[in-house]
Amino acid sequence: MSLVKRKKRIKVFLIFIVVLSGIFFGAALVWALTLQTPNFNGFENIKTAESTKIYDRTGTILLYDVHGEVKRTYIPFDEIPRHLKNAAIAIEDTNFYQHSGVNFFAVIRAFFVNLRYGSIKQGGSTITQQLVKNTFLTSEQTISRKLKELMLSFKIEQKYSKDDILGFYLNEIPYGSNNYGIEAAAQGFFGKPAKNLTLTESVYLTALPKAPTYYSPYGEHREDLEHRKNIILERMKNLNFISEKEYEQAKNEKAAFQSNKSKGIKAPHFVMFVRDELTKKYGEETIEKGGLKVITTLDAELQETAQKIVAEYAAENEKKFNAKNAGLAGVDPKTGQIIVMVGSRDYFNEKNDGNYNITTAKRQPGSAFKPFVYATAFKKGYTPDTVVFDLQTNFGSAGAEPYIPDNYDNIFRGPVTLRNALAQSINVPAVKTLYLSGIDNAIQTARDLGITTLEGKDRYGLSLVLGGGEVKPLEMAGAYAVFANDGHKNNLTSILEIRDGKNKILEKYEKKEKKALDNNIARMITDILSDNEARTPAFTSESPLYFPERQVAAKTGTTNNYRDAWIVGYTPNFSLAVWAGNNDNTSMEKKVAGFVAAPMWNAFFKEVFKKYPAENFNKPDYSDKPEKPVLNGAWRGSMVYKGITLTQIHSILYWVDKNNPRGAIPDNPKNDPQFQNWEIPVRVWATNQNIKEDNEDLKLRIINENSKEEYWPQAEILEPKEESRFRHSDTVTITIQDKSRFPLKQLDFFFKNEYLGTLNGAENKIYKFLFDINDFADIDTVEKIRIRIYDTAGNVSELEKNIYFE
Repeated sequence: MSLVKRKKRIKVFLIFIVVLSGIFFGAALVWALTLQTPNFNGFENIKTAESTKIYDRTGTILLYDVHGEVKRTYIPFDEIPRHLKNAAIAIEDTNFYQHSGVNFFAVIRAFFVNLRYGSIKQGGSTITQQLVKNTFLTSEQTISRKLKELMLSFKIEQKYSKDDILGFYLNEIPYGSNNYGIEAAAQGFFGKPAKNLTLTESVYLTALPKAPTYYSPYGEHREDLEHRKNIILERMKNLNFISEKEYEQAKNEKAAFQSNKSKGIKAPHFVMFVRDELTKKYGEETIEKGGLKVITTLDAELQETAQKIVAEYAAENEKKFNAKNAGLAGVDPKTGQIIVMVGSRDYFNEKNDGNYNITTAKRQPGSAFKPFVYATAFKKGYTPDTVVFDLQTNFGSAGAEPYIPDNYDNIFRGPVTLRNALAQSINVPAVKTLYLSGIDNAIQTARDLGITTLEGKDRYGLSLVLGGGEVKPLEMAGAYAVFANDGHKNNLTSILEIRDGKNKILEKYEKKEKKALDNNIARMITDILSDNEARTPAFTSESPLYFPERQVAAKTGTTNNYRDAWIVGYTPNFSLAVWAGNNDNTSMEKKVAGFVAAPMWNAFFKEVFKKYPAENFNKPDYSDKPEKPVLNGAWRGSMVYKGITLTQIHSILYWVDKNNPRGAIPDNPKNDPQFQNWEIPVRVWATNQNIKEDNEDLKLRIINENSKEEYWPQAEILEPKEESRFRHSDTVTITIQDKSRFPLKQLDFFFKNEYLGTLNGAENKIYKFLFDINDFADIDTVEKIRIRIYDTAGNVSELEKNIYFE
């Protein structure tokens, strides 16, 4: 192609582009000129977009209509306080009185910021643009809508004065809680006309329109509202709108918002929780104008019952225990769906921080955290029958501050199994269990089950097991639900379905279950927490934790300073967390959670039973028995020779490597940094108990191959007889006839590997020993009795016999 022809084609193309551009811009100009300028003369005629409605799980009971009671009152510009006008300009549009409706510099700056982050991080809208967007345009994010916004902003600036536009804006924008315009907001939040607002009150209200749900003074983000208020004040000071003195005074002043007596709202804490979640997903504008229909997981009937029970018992607790507030959260373990949520005694009682949702707040859980630690220990190879010593112990390392935890009753019990330690909520064994488990491992277990609020081990130390961390009651209900669901976790959810204004499904609940814990370990925890006999010494057999007609697992928790009382428990189909205390962290009377929180928990669970069918827990498999006696309930030692466990009283760290409990006995247990801390109290205890140990000489005598086995103690079990059959309520008599070469010195009796007692002498070489079967839980059809026999020559042997139960 020749150069002349190429130039000619380029010329034709350029002419075409110019003509096309002229047509486009001409059409755009005609379109812009024909756009009707909005009329702001009557706000009552301005259309409010279709509102979002929130329903219960049936989709028939309306819990909340976002615009259920819209309040808007127009006031003249002169009645709007100067401070409020200045605050709006300072935070929303500093150059409001200089631009012509659009701040092109701000638009370009926002474009590059958003381009850099790949999402909307900054806006460039002027007050005029926001007025147009909020009043006359839809929320769709299209180029044509943005062009309309720009054009209408220019036309409004041409028709109205700046004061008029600012007045329109402040009379129209949403402030939250269905308050539109500054007069409705002033009346709704402070109970006064806008003209009487103080500087502090004006700035608080100015902080709201950016995100009315998030910054609501009745929601969960009061600290963020306070922070935004102070940002506005600082900008006002920098713009010379207020003096340094006014700035300091308003910064340190907190306004008193009046009670949020919103009519027609049901389950207010839950509704605000849902609305907050919706706003994070879809944005404030969609919630305000998108016409969403939201079907939630809430059981409206149970929710109403829960609110009444919390109000009733919290009022009683205030009189008895100085515990003014309470809350509860109930979850379906099989789905993760939130069934009930009561965030306080009375949502509308502002004096008692009623709008504060305690179920989503961080609180110390006390002993309610212990199941996560014991589950971690079971992961490592420890068992519910593992024995540790409950003795006063200083867990502090050399040169560090001492750490000497107490038990709730100031009693130290000596050897206890992990089952009894957890069931009875004994603190010292729990701290030892955390050390054996590892702090990081325990934190990871809690996270795996749904606890999101814990930091690293350096933040807590061994006090973590006694509730040194902070958790949310809602997440505790969800985490315990994993135990209820045999180790399978369902993420917490509050929504079943969302449809938009055109009835299109935006999201729908789908079950996404994953394994978070070995199912047998989950069943072990459940087996312990539902073992009423095991917890009876601490709680009595008829405590509020016990339901004769249902299998229910439960764990209480009380913080050391008595600021929090917890109980979290579950059936296979319902997990329930209850908290009681004071939102302002003042202490209650010194009563454990079994008195403060458990009656409320018990009362509501009885209501749950009316709707949820009885289901039984799956039993754990305990067939995997470790070889070491200390892991199987034998606290007298883990040195075994020819089937005989020698009496050697030591802490568990003498017998196990904490990281490999089922491995070999440590060659040098003193290498463990906690060994001396644990060992010394145990040795002192053994001496005070006058326990006769198998010393080194005796061990050598037994182990010596020259020792004649025919000289070892011989005896015959005369009773019980082979044909004997026992019931769980019977007393068993064990009769032994001595047939030994040397006189017997001592007989030790064991049942289910638990020490029963000792006999030291007998007439005519006949020994009789009695014990009650009903002192033991989980009796199988066949159990073993074991007798260890010592003679005066230092020889030791053992007898075993099966006994049978009907």
